[in-house]
Amino acid sequence: MTKLITTLCVVHQDEKILLGMKKRGFGALRWNGFGGKVEKDETIEEAAARETREEVGIEALELEKLGVIDFKFQTNGEEIEVNIFNIKNFSGTPIETEEMRPQWFDVDKIPFETMWPDDIFWIPLFLAGKKFKGKFVFGEKDAILEQKMEEVQDV
Repeated sequence: MTKLITTLCVVHQDEKILLGMKKRGFGALRWNGFGGKVEKDETIEEAAARETREEVGIEALELEKLGVIDFKFQTNGEEIEVNIFNIKNFSGTPIETEEMRPQWFDVDKIPFETMWPDDIFWIPLFLAGKKFKGKFVFGEKDAILEQKMEEVQDV
Protein backbone atom coordinates (compact mmCIF):
# COMPACT_ATOMS: atom_id res chain seq x y z
CA MET A 1 0.00 0.00 0.00
CA THR A 2 1.38 3.42 -0.91
CA LYS A 3 1.57 6.24 1.58
CA LEU A 4 -1.03 8.96 1.09
CA ILE A 5 0.52 12.46 1.04
CA THR A 6 -1.70 15.09 2.68
CA THR A 7 -1.67 18.60 4.11
CA LEU A 8 -2.98 20.14 7.31
CA CYS A 9 -3.20 23.90 7.82
CA VAL A 10 -3.90 25.77 11.03
CA VAL A 11 -4.26 29.53 11.25
CA HIS A 12 -2.36 30.80 14.32
CA GLN A 13 -2.59 34.52 14.95
CA ASP A 14 -1.83 36.25 18.23
CA GLU A 15 -3.25 33.99 20.95
CA LYS A 16 -5.91 32.34 18.76
CA ILE A 17 -6.07 29.43 16.35
CA LEU A 18 -8.68 28.67 13.71
CA LEU A 19 -9.93 25.08 13.63
CA GLY A 20 -12.79 23.46 11.76
CA MET A 21 -15.39 20.95 12.92
CA LYS A 22 -15.24 18.19 10.28
CA LYS A 23 -18.81 17.53 9.20
CA ARG A 24 -18.32 14.42 7.04
CA GLY A 25 -15.82 11.83 5.87
CA PHE A 26 -12.51 10.88 7.50
CA GLY A 27 -12.21 12.54 10.93
CA ALA A 28 -15.87 13.61 11.05
CA LEU A 29 -17.08 15.20 14.31
CA ARG A 30 -13.56 16.26 15.35
CA TRP A 31 -11.98 19.70 15.47
CA ASN A 32 -9.04 19.80 13.08
CA GLY A 33 -7.03 22.01 10.79
CA PHE A 34 -7.86 22.35 7.11
CA GLY A 35 -6.31 20.18 4.43
CA GLY A 36 -6.42 17.00 2.46
CA LYS A 37 -4.85 15.00 -0.33
CA VAL A 38 -2.13 16.34 -2.61
CA GLU A 39 -3.26 15.94 -6.23
CA LYS A 40 -0.78 14.46 -8.73
CA ASP A 41 0.00 17.74 -10.53
CA GLU A 42 0.40 20.05 -7.53
CA THR A 43 3.04 20.77 -4.92
CA ILE A 44 2.37 20.19 -1.23
CA GLU A 45 2.13 23.98 -0.76
CA GLU A 46 -0.35 24.33 -3.64
CA ALA A 47 -2.48 21.56 -2.13
CA ALA A 48 -2.40 23.26 1.28
CA ALA A 49 -3.62 26.54 -0.22
CA ARG A 50 -6.29 24.83 -2.38
CA GLU A 51 -7.69 22.72 0.45
CA THR A 52 -7.86 25.75 2.76
CA ARG A 53 -9.71 27.71 0.07
CA GLU A 54 -12.16 24.83 -0.50
CA GLU A 55 -12.77 23.97 3.16
CA VAL A 56 -12.95 27.39 4.83
CA GLY A 57 -13.03 30.00 2.04
CA ILE A 58 -9.82 31.86 2.88
CA GLU A 59 -6.77 32.50 0.71
CA ALA A 60 -3.49 31.52 2.40
CA LEU A 61 -1.05 34.36 1.71
CA GLU A 62 1.82 33.14 3.89
CA LEU A 63 2.34 29.45 4.66
CA GLU A 64 5.09 28.17 6.93
CA LYS A 65 5.74 24.43 6.98
CA LEU A 66 6.36 23.44 10.59
CA GLY A 67 5.96 19.69 10.69
CA VAL A 68 5.66 16.31 9.06
CA ILE A 69 3.94 13.43 10.85
CA ASP A 70 3.60 9.88 9.55
CA PHE A 71 0.50 7.98 10.64
CA LYS A 72 -0.17 4.28 10.37
CA PHE A 73 -3.58 2.79 11.04
CA GLN A 74 -3.29 -0.86 12.06
CA THR A 75 -6.99 -1.54 11.51
CA ASN A 76 -6.72 -1.04 7.73
CA GLY A 77 -2.96 -0.76 7.11
CA GLU A 78 -3.33 2.76 5.75
CA GLU A 79 -0.28 5.05 5.94
CA ILE A 80 -0.61 8.82 5.72
CA GLU A 81 2.08 11.52 5.62
CA VAL A 82 0.70 14.80 6.95
CA ASN A 83 2.54 18.02 6.10
CA ILE A 84 1.58 20.63 8.69
CA PHE A 85 1.50 24.33 7.90
CA ASN A 86 0.93 27.49 9.89
CA ILE A 87 -1.10 30.00 7.88
CA LYS A 88 0.58 33.15 9.14
CA ASN A 89 -1.40 35.49 6.91
CA PHE A 90 -4.58 35.12 4.87
CA SER A 91 -7.23 37.11 3.05
CA GLY A 92 -10.97 36.65 3.22
CA THR A 93 -13.31 35.65 6.01
CA PRO A 94 -13.59 32.05 7.25
CA ILE A 95 -16.92 30.57 6.15
CA GLU A 96 -18.74 27.32 6.84
CA THR A 97 -18.67 24.86 3.94
CA GLU A 98 -20.24 21.44 3.33
CA GLU A 99 -17.14 19.89 4.90
CA MET A 100 -16.08 22.20 7.76
CA ARG A 101 -17.51 24.63 10.32
CA PRO A 102 -14.72 27.05 11.37
CA GLN A 103 -14.27 28.48 14.85
CA TRP A 104 -11.58 30.56 16.55
CA PHE A 105 -10.18 29.23 19.84
CA ASP A 106 -7.96 30.86 22.44
CA VAL A 107 -4.70 28.89 22.50
CA ASP A 108 -5.30 28.03 26.17
CA LYS A 109 -8.79 26.65 25.36
CA ILE A 110 -8.03 24.27 22.48
CA PRO A 111 -10.67 21.47 22.52
CA PHE A 112 -8.21 18.54 22.63
CA GLU A 113 -10.91 16.21 23.98
CA THR A 114 -12.74 16.44 20.62
CA MET A 115 -9.66 16.32 18.38
CA TRP A 116 -7.41 13.55 17.09
CA PRO A 117 -5.52 12.09 20.09
CA ASP A 118 -2.10 12.94 18.60
CA ASP A 119 -2.83 16.68 18.45
CA ILE A 120 -1.97 17.26 22.10
CA PHE A 121 1.59 16.08 21.37
CA TRP A 122 2.42 18.33 18.40
CA ILE A 123 0.22 21.42 18.77
CA PRO A 124 2.37 22.86 21.61
CA LEU A 125 5.42 22.67 19.28
CA PHE A 126 3.35 24.23 16.49
CA LEU A 127 2.19 27.11 18.72
CA ALA A 128 5.81 27.74 19.77
CA GLY A 129 6.79 28.03 16.08
CA LYS A 130 9.11 25.01 16.32
CA LYS A 131 9.74 22.56 13.50
CA PHE A 132 8.99 18.91 14.21
CA LYS A 133 8.72 15.40 12.84
CA GLY A 134 6.71 12.57 14.28
CA LYS A 135 5.20 9.15 13.86
CA PHE A 136 2.01 7.72 15.34
CA VAL A 137 0.58 4.23 15.06
CA PHE A 138 -3.15 3.97 15.76
CA GLY A 139 -5.02 0.83 16.78
CA GLU A 140 -8.67 0.15 17.51
CA LYS A 141 -10.83 3.20 18.35
CA ASP A 142 -7.92 5.52 17.49
CA ALA A 143 -5.82 4.33 20.47
CA ILE A 144 -2.20 5.45 20.11
CA LEU A 145 -0.06 2.29 20.10
CA GLU A 146 3.25 3.96 19.24
CA GLN A 147 4.39 7.53 19.14
CA LYS A 148 7.53 9.50 18.44
CA MET A 149 7.85 13.28 18.29
CA GLU A 150 11.05 15.24 17.86
CA GLU A 151 12.01 18.83 17.29
CA VAL A 152 14.10 19.26 14.13
CA GLN A 153 16.01 22.03 12.37
CA ASP A 154 14.22 21.67 9.06
CA VAL A 155 11.20 19.85 7.60
